[in-house]
Amino acid sequence: MKLLVFAGSLRMDSCNKKFAREAARLAQEAGAQVEFVDLRDYPMPVYDGDIETASGIPEGTRRLGEKIKAADALIISTPEYNGSIPGILKNVVDWLSREKPVSLAGKHLLLLAASPGALGGTRSLWHTRQPFEVLGVHVFPSMQGLPNAYEAFDAQGRLKEQKPLENLRKLLGQFMQHTGFKV
Repeated sequence: MKLLVFAGSLRMDSCNKKFAREAARLAQEAGAQVEFVDLRDYPMPVYDGDIETASGIPEGTRRLGEKIKAADALIISTPEYNGSIPGILKNVVDWLSREKPVSLAGKHLLLLAASPGALGGTRSLWHTRQPFEVLGVHVFPSMQGLPNAYEAFDAQGRLKEQKPLENLRKLLGQFMQHTGFKV
């Protein structure tokens, strides 16, 4: 199984990048082939139909779309911006939706969220599901939010507490099994 993992964040020290990397590490330990990508390496302007008409699909979108096409499933950890999907992730989805065929269509997706707040980004998870589902992505029913995320990781970027670590390991196992991977 090939998993593509990324965070819906650009910030270098993003807790969602740490959470995504931790999910990637655990999935790899479970036997999956995993690639972590950073959205910083796939620049895209804010979606504008005039840009698309004049220049076509941006190179960053095409390259990320190729990575998505090559993957069996996706794992995305998203921040929560004002209780919803962050603009950078929505922009990525909007550009990817302009590809023909759409690279996201038919893919399986596990959504995670990390937030410094007590709710762990869970409000954003419900909003983030919607544009993916509209594009034919099979969003896994269970999701995981990580509260108090600024304190959740050690110096190596690993989850410090056993409970969220075990919850993530269990969720990954369920997701991988659901997508056909023999855990």
